[in-house]
Amino acid sequence: MQLVVARIGRAHGIKGEVTVEVRTDEPELRLGPGAVLATDPASTGPLTIATGRVHSGKLLLRFEGCLDRTAAEALRNTLLIADVDPEDLPEESDEYYDHQLMDLDVVLADGTEIGRITEISHLASQDLFIVERPDGTELMIPFVEQIVTEIDLEEQRAVINPPPGLIDDSQAEVASERDDA
Repeated sequence: MQLVVARIGRAHGIKGEVTVEVRTDEPELRLGPGAVLATDPASTGPLTIATGRVHSGKLLLRFEGCLDRTAAEALRNTLLIADVDPEDLPEESDEYYDHQLMDLDVVLADGTEIGRITEISHLASQDLFIVERPDGTELMIPFVEQIVTEIDLEEQRAVINPPPGLIDDSQAEVASERDDA
């Protein structure tokens, strides 16, 4: 299985380094020196990481054969893709890889279907499930244990207990009427 683990950003300095936007929870495993990564667009790769370091809170990488700023600039916006064994699991029992959560059905505790996870957005404060509803609209569900109460990989579902207003506006109206009383 292939997963996008980073996106190449700007060139840094004159010796071929680039900034990268990390898209994996395990950069030390996936983005270390010697790692060979496929790319999107495929015409720029595969790329082998020569060196990596953190500078001012950003990960900087240099790839074999990328020796100057011009070569580094040509890689901007390239996606880096790692081969991942689908049987690999995170060390912690309550952690999941994005590929495990993609396409899970999202349901309420009573089984009511809400939609399907189509994307996971990693924000500084928390992760969000982007859920496509049956009518084609999208919904954002914070991936926190108070809301996402169960992940069942065998049943391919995520059970949620949403606060009023998270799923539809009619719940928010009912909650506001209750607060007014």
